[in-house]
Amino acid sequence: MDGIVYLRMKKKLEIKNPIELKLKDVAYISSNSNEAIKKLQELRIYRVTEKDKEIVIIDSFLIIKHLTENYPNIEIQLIGPEQTIIRISKYKKNPNMIVVCLVWLLLFIGTAMTIINFHYDVSMQAVQQKIHYLLTGEENEFPLWIQIPYSFGLGIGMILFFNHWFKKRFNEEPSPLEVEIFKYQQSLDDYVNYYENRLNDPKYPH
Repeated sequence: MDGIVYLRMKKKLEIKNPIELKLKDVAYISSNSNEAIKKLQELRIYRVTEKDKEIVIIDSFLIIKHLTENYPNIEIQLIGPEQTIIRISKYKKNPNMIVVCLVWLLLFIGTAMTIINFHYDVSMQAVQQKIHYLLTGEENEFPLWIQIPYSFGLGIGMILFFNHWFKKRFNEEPSPLEVEIFKYQQSLDDYVNYYENRLNDPKYPH
């Protein structure tokens, strides 16, 4: 078998039970030879065992080394990510509705207190009273015709800002929360790549 083989590592992979990983599980393979693709796809790369706990890092360097040793006539071209993060989900618990309700209640109260404290700090009620006086020439301690639409507008604005109404999405643009979660996940993956990768271990023979 000879020729050029293109590999693109999958960024992450989630499995439920210890299994034997093949090259097709951790990488996309492309070549001008269909026979080479079929043969490489079934190549055994790693066996996940109970000792691996929850995370395994498959580095492209180790795969390339393994391929060149077994198939010296092929040329490997790596495209994209250099590692695949494998997360082992041995069991998945159903969410406890009591815990979910308690967390929801805690977040609701915390958010409400934040909004109330913000409005108190900026004297929102005094501002609304002033707006009412400027528009009508009358003083009113509770200008409800301003306060009620403002309250609805605040809620609708938050829904539009986060681009979600329960599971419904208004457009394809990600919400700021999703962007921050994505950045956090990227940082977490970078951390895992560095500290879980055997190539970074000085005890591992390079």
